[in-house]
Amino acid sequence: METITQLTASNIAAEHICCAFSDKKCAVGYQAKKEWLKQQFDDGYVFKKFDIRGKVFIEYVPAEKAWVPIDAPGYMLINCFWVSGQYKDKGYGKALLQECLKDAEGMKGIAVVTSSKKQPFLSDKQFFIKNGFKKCDEAEPWFELLYLPFDTRATPPRFKDVARYGRCDINEGIAVYYTKACPFTKFYVTELERIARDKTVKLHVVPMETRQQAQNHFVPHTIYSVFYNGKFVTQHILNDNYFNKFFPNLK
Repeated sequence: METITQLTASNIAAEHICCAFSDKKCAVGYQAKKEWLKQQFDDGYVFKKFDIRGKVFIEYVPAEKAWVPIDAPGYMLINCFWVSGQYKDKGYGKALLQECLKDAEGMKGIAVVTSSKKQPFLSDKQFFIKNGFKKCDEAEPWFELLYLPFDTRATPPRFKDVARYGRCDINEGIAVYYTKACPFTKFYVTELERIARDKTVKLHVVPMETRQQAQNHFVPHTIYSVFYNGKFVTQHILNDNYFNKFFPNLK
């Protein structure tokens, strides 16, 4: 099996970050993600990947420093975990999880945000269940928090109350909240702005620039989330086709 590389401030300029490395339309977001990562490394953020030309990587961080609305002091939070295509079911995911387990030694355990049914842009619940994780909390409409405790006496992680109900603070039109933690978000937010103009739909764009904003977001998925008239709709990035799927009455 190929070797695993950890990204650092000194090597990130020369290394690819797995997502969107061949997608030229996301070049701006790709560089923004690299800059975002460099700012997180001092807070214990870890990005590890296999040395292959594909999406086979894991990102994790002590939960107190995570851009996610959870209360999980002493836990490591898996922020993004992706093993794609031909690399599935070949041991790569388990090997990356072992890296997280190793780096979380001495902590209370590991937590990860998943979903009650398989959802795009969320980690697969079944992989974690097979590896000993169990559900400790849930939030509307399908978010679940799983954890793997190292000490059964440790208090389980929980979602913050603000993130439980899938309601945001913008009650009219479409609202999209996003961070630079994904290289795709900036491009597709710009696409959503174009779609909204074409359809004369009211759109509010809210970039989350600080950890404090993300830790007090309205749903557990902070990378990209879309609301309509105050209610959460999806964490799926929207192009023309997906816009029509999620908003059939706004064609």
